[in-house]
Amino acid sequence: MPRTSRIKSKSGIYHVVMRGINRQIIFGDEEDNLKFIQTLQKYKEVCEYSLYAYCLMENHVHLLLKEGKESLGTVMRRICGSYVLWYNKKYDRVGYLFQDRFKSEPVENDAYFLTVLRYIFQNPIKAGIVMKIENYPWTNYLHYIKKTHWTDTDYALGIFGSDRTEAVRKFIDYVNEENDDMCLELREYRTLNDSDAIKLIKDICKVEHVQDLRKLGVQQRNFFIKTLKEKHNLSIRQIERLTGINRGIIQRI
Repeated sequence: MPRTSRIKSKSGIYHVVMRGINRQIIFGDEEDNLKFIQTLQKYKEVCEYSLYAYCLMENHVHLLLKEGKESLGTVMRRICGSYVLWYNKKYDRVGYLFQDRFKSEPVENDAYFLTVLRYIFQNPIKAGIVMKIENYPWTNYLHYIKKTHWTDTDYALGIFGSDRTEAVRKFIDYVNEENDDMCLELREYRTLNDSDAIKLIKDICKVEHVQDLRKLGVQQRNFFIKTLKEKHNLSIRQIERLTGINRGIIQRI
């Protein structure tokens, strides 16, 4: 079956999502996160795209960028190809790392641009990882407050006004507002906080304590882990943290 054609953005701005194949972890440690950010920075210079926002989660990435001298497809092939080559060498693996092709949606006006920006920066909050955006290290949120050439902040801040100090204040207020923003693949990528995940594990696995999952027979344990990963979008790290089951076991299932 032929792939659906990607919707072309008239503005050149896109919200992009890349996900690990089979929900696999694509950022296992700090070095992985730093390498991907360095790759973004490297190809920003090569491809001359504008980078407005990024958020690196355990098994997926959100980007908000504008095409430069190269098309979005070329940009993403460069970024993904470079990172996967490095990742496979580090972890002594072969094959694909990202699921299928990346997903994208055009961003055609300032109102939706700000919605996507806020959605990307609030991903770690809605996933229950942190309480405040500034406490999550793998976004470029702080670049808007402490200006850096690695993020193109002028476009977003310009929407809030010409005075930078006032614009930054309004940006902070807006991005930290509670909201029900609905952006690309919202339901597919949103994860449960630990309290809800614990309740889910108990209900699905019929155990009194989440740690009891370790006491089940291997076949039954693996069936439940696969169900939690594939049907309920629990991350490998979250299952490991809550149940105490070794990450390597969870990763192989």
